[in-house]
Amino acid sequence: MPARKIEHIGIMAKDLEASIEFYCRVIGLEHRSTLTHTGGVIQMAFLSFPGSNETDIELISGYNASLPAEGKVHHAAFTVDDIEAEFDRMKRLNVPLLEQEITTLPNGARYFFFFGPDGEHLEMFQPGQAPA
Repeated sequence: MPARKIEHIGIMAKDLEASIEFYCRVIGLEHRSTLTHTGGVIQMAFLSFPGSNETDIELISGYNASLPAEGKVHHAAFTVDDIEAEFDRMKRLNVPLLEQEITTLPNGARYFFFFGPDGEHLEMFQPGQAPA
């Protein structure tokens, strides 16, 4: 089986700091890190449960804050060990890709998006270096 776990759920956030505070205070998550995306516009905050090194929630700001309350979950991501092999496999399976290349983040993480059967956004994700 190519995927080995759900990597994270991406949720749009109009006010990143307010959303971080909410998910920490109300849900009980811990803020692990915030990362500026390669393009410099989008900010991503990573939160996880106490004692866990896995990312459970990714808050995203600067992408599209005009979505209605339904549809704020942007995508589900799945951890893979070899992103290039998965990218090639998706192409062989004729799975529609959102973009035709793999994106690399400043921390070395690599990912690509593809469409599910109802047009939902899904992501294959290969982790990079752990944030300091």
